[in-house]
Amino acid sequence: MSSFHRKANGSAGCLDRRTFLHSIPIAAAALYAAPASAAISVDDQPVPTPEQAHGEAIPNMMGSEQIAMLVYPGFTALDLVGPHFFLSGLMGAKVHLVTNQPTLAPVVSDAGLAVTPTARLQDMPARLDVIFVPGGFQGTLAAMTHAPTLEFLKSASVEARFVTSVCTGSFILAAAGLLKGRRATSHWAARESLAAFGAMPIDERVVSDGKFITGAGISAGLDAGLTIVAALRGRSYAEAQMLQAEYAPVPPFPGGRPETTAPAITSAMQGMLGGFNARARAIAG
Repeated sequence: MSSFHRKANGSAGCLDRRTFLHSIPIAAAALYAAPASAAISVDDQPVPTPEQAHGEAIPNMMGSEQIAMLVYPGFTALDLVGPHFFLSGLMGAKVHLVTNQPTLAPVVSDAGLAVTPTARLQDMPARLDVIFVPGGFQGTLAAMTHAPTLEFLKSASVEARFVTSVCTGSFILAAAGLLKGRRATSHWAARESLAAFGAMPIDERVVSDGKFITGAGISAGLDAGLTIVAALRGRSYAEAQMLQAEYAPVPPFPGGRPETTAPAITSAMQGMLGGFNARARAIAG
């Protein structure tokens, strides 16, 4: 039995998820480590090296990125947790769960899931590699008018390598004036209201405009997270994480987009979410 299986089955040296997550991308590096003349095959079929598959340089397996993931009262947990899964798997990186509240007390999501932050806005290093903002509804609208949050985003974004969001988190970036004249996306029911802030709404799952990366609604956080990882460490690193997560979604039935959902359902959901648009546009002035 392999050492991994012995540990996974509960021996004293049990391998925790983060350690395992950090070990996964090494599999991608194994192909790079093999000499160009080495014969790599599976069932006698040659396996292309990552260079052949993607034409990219050897990935940086170890880094020192500083990543700030904002948490605020009323955020949507899955907006945060999906990207966090991938970003926390970057070997050597430091992920800060940053609260916009005055203490490190747990921050409660819109569905009641509490997350314990690790830092406050004022605790952040001068230079961040990634700033990430999740979305929500009432909590997002409050964050859009929260001066300390907006000031942090404005100042930290100047030196940041990537400024990112998922779902209506893009509205917080927009309220900080960061998306003016930029292509961006958000939840399908709110996306077009980004125009009130001078952004250019794009109907895509992930939209990149320079160093700004925005993801569409909730589940698109997984796509956005992988996009950020690929930008930081290369596609092969991201693919290794994708495989580790077994991210190959096959929904149990069609839907998830207005054009693939029954019109009555789409209309009802639009009505439920419509209040966000009116209030967001009012904030935009």
